[in-house]
Parts: sequence; C-alpha cells; structure tokens
Amino acid sequence: MPRLLSRRNLLSSLAAIPAVALLAACSDSGEKAVAEDVKPAAPADAMKPADPAKPAAPAAAKAPEAQGTVDMAALLKPGALPDMQLGKDDAKVAIVEYASMTCPHCAHFHETTLPALKTKYIDTGKARLILREFPFDPSAEAGFMLARCSKDNYFPMVDVLFKQQANWAGVANTKDALLQISKMAGFTQESFEACLTDQKLLDDVRSVQKRGADEFKVDSTPTFFINGKTYKGALSIEEISAIIDPLL
Repeated sequence: MPRLLSRRNLLSSLAAIPAVALLAACSDSGEKAVAEDVKPAAPADAMKPADPAKPAAPAAAKAPEAQGTVDMAALLKPGALPDMQLGKDDAKVAIVEYASMTCPHCAHFHETTLPALKTKYIDTGKARLILREFPFDPSAEAGFMLARCSKDNYFPMVDVLFKQQANWAGVANTKDALLQISKMAGFTQESFEACLTDQKLLDDVRSVQKRGADEFKVDSTPTFFINGKTYKGALSIEEISAIIDPLL
C-alpha cells in the first residue's frame, strides 16, 4: 500500500498535492490493477444506432464475471469504524463497496448507477449498500474524514464530494476547496480543522483501508462484494441488476 502521511502533515499536504498524484487514485500503483483498466461500463449498444423502422428490443445485460469470493460473514464483521449503510439490515442482497473519494470511477458509479440502484433495490428492501473507506491519498482521507464528521449526513456529504470532485481533487489548493464545500454543508473553519486534525479518526479510516487490503484483497476502487462475490470497477445499473436479480 502507498505510504500515507501523518496527521501533522495532512492539512498542509492538502494545499500542495499535484494533480498528477491523483491520476492513479483508483488503484495502488504497486498492483497490476490500474485506474485506466477500471473503465465505466457503457451500454452494450451505445455505439450502434437503432433501426428506425423497427424499435430495438432492450438487450438483457450480462452479469460480469466475479473476480473472486470472500466469506460474507467475515466481511460484515464490525471494523474500526461503524459501517455506513443505505437500506435495511434484513435485505436479501448485501453489497459492500470499497471506494476512494478521489477516484473518478467511484464518482461515476455514485452519480450514474447508485440513484437507480437505490430506487430499484435499496428503497424496496431488496438490497443494502455498505460504503467503506479505501483512500489512496491524503485528499481522499480528508474527504472521508469530513463525511464521518458530518454524522447523520455522511451519505449526503459523500454525494456532494463525488459530484464536486473536479473542484477539489487535484486542484492547486485542496484544503481551501474542501473548506468552501464543507462550509456549505454546515462546517465552520474551526470544525473543519478539528475534523481534519482528529488523529483517532484518521487512524480509523486507515484501519478500514488496511483491513480491506489485508483481509479481502482490495487493491483498486471501486471494489464491490455482492453476497460474497467480488466485482471490480464501476458497474452500470444493467450489470448490477444482472448480478442481483438471480439472488432475489
């Protein structure tokens, strides 16, 4: 895993992270899986125009092949931080996502797939989604810390940070950019700095990442575990539906 910065350097480092350092934010550069290989899925017929004389029948998406399995009971055991979850505990399908706040493919999933996943499966009680922190750089650590400090607004803060990712991840001064976004979410300068200098929270975020890497072999983001099977890369709603539907 990449070497991470200590607390006393986290705030100062946010002011001077070069954009190039975030290009591999979706993978560990020491692993074979690289960000460029984790491309957002495109609809199967996106490049093929439909026949205007005959409406095309929607093609059933094929479920992507699982890239491994894990012990779901072990995966769902509590870690250093309480799990943040959308959906009901008794949902038949459990989805655990490891993500990095500076990963563009994670942002793509949260902006394009998650809303439909929530409507179709989470809000109907069929599935639940647990989001776990897997930061690859100090900016991603800071984003997750701010989301955790938002308490009940964890997912809204994650949503805002993903949507605004281009405005704070890899900019000239990430600290100031994050501060402005955080103020809109109710933070003051004092609460912002208190959050990002909370050593225990920083250690816990790193512990979540380390456990994901050590126990469940996470090496790129996003990585999904769906009822014990491993899927890497940003899944489209068609792909994730093809995985989930046979489990219901």
